[in-house]
Amino acid sequence: MPTAIDHDALLKLVLTAFFREFIDLVAPDLTAALDPVPPVFLDKESFADLFDPDRREADLVAQVRLRQHPATLLIYLEHQAQADAALDRRMFRYFARLYDRYDQPIYPIALCSYPRPRRPVADRHEVRAAQRTVLTFQYQVVQLNRMDWRAYLTTSNPAAIALMAQVRMAPEDRWRVKAACLRLLAGVPLSGAQQRLIGQFVDIYLPLNAREEQALAAEVARLPRTAKEVVMELITSWERKGRAEGSREGQRLVVEWMLTRRFRALPLLRGVGF
Repeated sequence: MPTAIDHDALLKLVLTAFFREFIDLVAPDLTAALDPVPPVFLDKESFADLFDPDRREADLVAQVRLRQHPATLLIYLEHQAQADAALDRRMFRYFARLYDRYDQPIYPIALCSYPRPRRPVADRHEVRAAQRTVLTFQYQVVQLNRMDWRAYLTTSNPAAIALMAQVRMAPEDRWRVKAACLRLLAGVPLSGAQQRLIGQFVDIYLPLNAREEQALAAEVARLPRTAKEVVMELITSWERKGRAEGSREGQRLVVEWMLTRRFRALPLLRGVGF
């Protein structure tokens, strides 16, 4: 029986591995203000008591440094796999708790990855008393089902390549999106593990039927030789392991990359302090 995929963990893994690229994709003005020092990701146990029990695995909190100030910024990223009418209130509640505990500026982002509904997600929480607005809290919303995959056909951003698999697309375009993701992935200078991570993510969220697989194969055959070799290596690894094995491979990659990122981040903790 295939091992169930932890979708929250897989998405968090991609965002952790390509965090700066994700921020550059959704908030380029913020990227310009960040120091090049890699982010430090808070261990979930350090803020578990601040969040609801069912949200602890789906959220990501990163500490980054700002260029122009001897200060740090916490980027709070909440993943929404389904629509939630209480999102605005929870975003404010978690923002306030993080701000109170760490006494640092907080930049909140809600990443919504569900396919429907497509109506715009609220990006603020307001509290009114009588005729007076006593609070207006705003946060950034990244709503994938309102983003068009064609906008990223020339991207070199690995986070964008991965998330293309979850943006808005017509059913008949699924194989085209997958082909575009693989073509773009072949042209980005990444390690083999990074390519496999994104390739696995795309394969999980863009499964194709037999007819679509044939169309994809024909498109891959038209790629330049070097790109074709990279893409065929990814596709062959999926076929060799099979979809059931691919699920287990996805789980293995989650563990592998979490450990890698954890140990790489350890030296950065010195002198940062929470």
